Amino acid sequence: MAKEPVRVLVTGAAGQIGYALVPMIARGVMLGADQPVILHMLDIPPAAEALNGVKMELVDAAFPLLKGVVATTDVVEACTGVNIAVMVGGFPRKEGMERKDVMSKNVSIYKSQASALEQHAAPNCKVLVVANPANTNALILKEFAPSIPAKNITCLTRLDHNRALGQISEKLNVQVSDVKNVIIWGNHSSTQYPDVNHATVKTPSAEKPVRELVKDDAWLNGEFITTVQQRGAAIIKARKLSSALSAASAACDHIRDWVLGTPEGTWVSMGVYSDGSYNAPAGVIYSFPVTCRNGEWTIVQGLVIDEFSRKKLDLTGAELTEEKELAYSCLS
Repeated sequence: MAKEPVRVLVTGAAGQIGYALVPMIARGVMLGADQPVILHMLDIPPAAEALNGVKMELVDAAFPLLKGVVATTDVVEACTGVNIAVMVGGFPRKEGMERKDVMSKNVSIYKSQASALEQHAAPNCKVLVVANPANTNALILKEFAPSIPAKNITCLTRLDHNRALGQISEKLNVQVSDVKNVIIWGNHSSTQYPDVNHATVKTPSAEKPVRELVKDDAWLNGEFITTVQQRGAAIIKARKLSSALSAASAACDHIRDWVLGTPEGTWVSMGVYSDGSYNAPAGVIYSFPVTCRNGEWTIVQGLVIDEFSRKKLDLTGAELTEEKELAYSCLS
């Protein structure tokens, strides 16, 4: 029997990431090759014409799984009945802007979108925040959508996770699919901590630790970390535009694993509401290693954290606490 369509909201849908993301969703990359979807696309009024152009292209692509398209500048219409919300729209930081200015703009955007989701989304709607500052935008959304369970509001650190996998696969000249269980801890910012201490690589004989195969702790504790942390800036420098294709792909990976489950023995990184695991600050959205089953994520417990890692976890946690205070000061 054919499945009922899932309604997927993409905000900022006329932008670079949205333009890369909507065809992936319509093709089944996010929810599977047998799952019909109805796309809800939201953007701001000045982008209405461009948004309509994206809708025209979706129609022209004749995606078999795409059962309908809602393209609108009305937040209530966009949020009505959605099962999954991918929040790509946000106010970007412009030259000369202070962090507080960006934060206050995004606080007001996420406050109004949270209220619309709270009142009009389907029960048990899953939310993924992509727009930066992603962790804190997700926290604001959680505050203003109290009936959406906290566990249903997440932010994207899968892009950083995928970047870390890519760096290891290039360093070792192995298939990226043979590398697993890297971790991104903390904030989707330059303080995030890409951790390979528990990561392994599938070799012809057995799975082996990344550290054992790389045999270069100086690179793993130095250049590898900074490359992953600053990869977004490096892509802007090269492309003169931000990383849209990889961000869209990572958003699909995040939702697919959350909804359909992670492979046995594999974990992924997700920004989730912290319960204080690993002594991370509670009450912020913090990236942890998680496994997913039956549409629910669980933080991987019991990993040994060495002294080097402990400092990194604390540093990014402190930044998230500071961001939270800054965001809350914008509310008053």
